[in-house]
Amino acid sequence: MPFADIAGHERIVEVFRRSVRSGKISHSYIFEGLPGCGRRKTALALIQAIFCKAVDDDACGVCPSCRKIAGGNHGDIHFVEPLPDKRDISIDQLREIQRELSLRPYEAPRKACILEPAERMSVNAANSLLKTLEEPPGNAIIILLSENADMLLPTIRSRCQLIRFSPLSPENIRLLLEKSGMAPDDAGLLAPMSEGSMQRAGELDNDTLSARREVLITHLSALDIGRIGSVFDMAEELAGNRDETLASLDLLLSFARDAVHLLAGCPDIVNTSIRAALETFAARCMLEGALQILGAITETRRAVQRNANNKLALDCLFMKMAEAIA
Repeated sequence: MPFADIAGHERIVEVFRRSVRSGKISHSYIFEGLPGCGRRKTALALIQAIFCKAVDDDACGVCPSCRKIAGGNHGDIHFVEPLPDKRDISIDQLREIQRELSLRPYEAPRKACILEPAERMSVNAANSLLKTLEEPPGNAIIILLSENADMLLPTIRSRCQLIRFSPLSPENIRLLLEKSGMAPDDAGLLAPMSEGSMQRAGELDNDTLSARREVLITHLSALDIGRIGSVFDMAEELAGNRDETLASLDLLLSFARDAVHLLAGCPDIVNTSIRAALETFAARCMLEGALQILGAITETRRAVQRNANNKLALDCLFMKMAEAIA
């Protein structure tokens, strides 16, 4: 993964290109951002550029070192993450990586370690890492991937160079999805709901998404404050686990945005396959109601992310939506 293939982080890439050219590479970094926004790819691109046999500011992609990194089997790159049956990264894992980093590189100019997610280190593991950062072994490079650097020990943060990654734009994600082989219409639907994360986009299965979309638009068409029982029935049916509820709310957000666009005279919408139903929905709620619904869905999504009761959150949401339509 050379720098040239990193999408959406041009400023960060240029900073690292200059660092590679000058040879001024920090021994430790924190890459902060959403999972799936490009942190891991950029970490690998940086390591690949440092290890590459070509004298340049980017990896050549064809030398033995580049091919091994692309294949995931370079002996001088180490990955640390929670074991399959564990929640946290343990101190034993940190001790093992400390031992590995203290050894001479097999073929690269230095050893490298990518640790993810850094906020999932146990207390003992974090303290052990701190000792490694205070006395870096050789000229090893350590990159911590974190969704929120504030969750790390202040002493760890102070010893690492912090690089903040912004969420990918919907346009970046749409292009990446199309590049991966997804149909343009499907990519256009998923991109705005991906929350700036390719990981999130990958979790939204197309068939499941289409089926959920049809269920939701059917419920919205029948939403009526005069039939209060149907409002609660709708919440009962759609309240699954946290991820399922968030997926439904993401779709509802896209419906509300499309309704606002239609009412504002903007023909470009995401859910083109249900345009007729959305036009009917938009006509029922009008612009003021559509904006109220958009705000209510956004508020509900935040509540669910903060572990609110899914059923109660949806009960309140659908009541507000029914009132806005009325």
